[in-house]
Amino acid sequence: MVTITHIETRDVRFPTSLDKTGSDAMNAAGDYSAAYCVLYTDGKHEGHGMTFTIGRGNEIVCSAISHLADRIRGRTLDSLVSNWGKTWRHLVNDSQLRWIGPEKGVIHLALGAVVNAIWDLWAKELGKPVWRIVADMTPQQIVDMIDFRYITDALTPEEALDILTKAEQGKEGRLKEALQSRAVPAYTTSAGWLGYGQDKMRGLLRETLSKGYKHFKLKVGGDVAQDRERLGIAREIIGFDKGNVLMVDANQVWSVPEAISYMEQLKEFKPWFIEEPTSPDDVLGHKAIREALKPYGIGVATGEMCQNRVMFKQFLASGAIDICQIDACRLGGVNEVIAVLLMAAKFKVPIVPHSGGVGLPEYTQHLSTIDYVVVSGKKSVLEYVDHLHEHFFHPSEIRDGYYVTPTDPGYSVEMKPESMERFGFPGKEGVSWWRGEEARGILEGERI
Repeated sequence: MVTITHIETRDVRFPTSLDKTGSDAMNAAGDYSAAYCVLYTDGKHEGHGMTFTIGRGNEIVCSAISHLADRIRGRTLDSLVSNWGKTWRHLVNDSQLRWIGPEKGVIHLALGAVVNAIWDLWAKELGKPVWRIVADMTPQQIVDMIDFRYITDALTPEEALDILTKAEQGKEGRLKEALQSRAVPAYTTSAGWLGYGQDKMRGLLRETLSKGYKHFKLKVGGDVAQDRERLGIAREIIGFDKGNVLMVDANQVWSVPEAISYMEQLKEFKPWFIEEPTSPDDVLGHKAIREALKPYGIGVATGEMCQNRVMFKQFLASGAIDICQIDACRLGGVNEVIAVLLMAAKFKVPIVPHSGGVGLPEYTQHLSTIDYVVVSGKKSVLEYVDHLHEHFFHPSEIRDGYYVTPTDPGYSVEMKPESMERFGFPGKEGVSWWRGEEARGILEGERI
């Protein structure tokens, strides 16, 4: 009977804006950050969760985490996980906190950190990785974890149960593949950041190609001539007929007509999909772009800023997207993610999670494994970015082009204390990087 005694939040920021890691057409200078949550207990384990931001405003999410986590202070872990659906509804039902959502924005980012911290604690208590907890559940137990409010017009509990029951066929074989680290193929964005020069891009493309990657994503949307040059370099290295796949990502920079026009000028490079071509809330816009690009064989993907299962319901049920990109912590944790995985399975839309931020590959390797083993039964690909993993006790790893399936208990995002101290914001004098001279260029520079 482990009881949650108190909660701590940590604002941790890494100065990635210095070398343009993560740069794209919309987000020119991000400092990859974690709004971090620790659930302390009267037992031997802690629950660690986080949500991802790119710098300023991280402290606002940390404040929201404190308010939400207070709703589970003094609760036993057993009381929280014995009826997960009720717990999730309890966390989103504080009427005053709900007003500043509801179930979206800062408050929902905070919810993801809290819910995922509970999962991490539970997994450590059970001695299992998070994905394995779900894989060992019955279909009915999984259905019982989901809050179906607002989505029963697209997916009923009975339909969800049917999807999961049918997926039981062949599950043992898929589980064996997961244990052999052959369940989740990886794709890379590491060479594709918009701020990288051509030489760096060439080198990274060759390096990742040599490591067994078959899928490569590049950022676009800054300048069409430059993008054509960059995509030309990519195709020169990965080829058109060598089994390698190219994807592009605009990070919401275009209007609907601009997206169509711009992508028509990139069609010769044969991208599999364009990610986030316009506002992440524009269901009709995505549908129009999808219909316009379909003759060129270019799909439409979105989801990293899709704020809840209700928005995903609309994208999926209306046929607005070809690829569903769930995010581990923009949605309200594992429970809401599974609801979206099930909707995507019903509408036969493949899952390609967003994983391009600090801690996200650590999280999403579990979610992609759940989708393959438990829900869809189909392999997809998962984004991998090769930076900042050294700050975690259980970093994600790629081997032969596949994610190495996590086997350590927990949700893989427990950060090393020295990293939290070193990059804590604003941090302690003489300890935090943000108190040093090098940080002044960011703190006192132009805010873009």
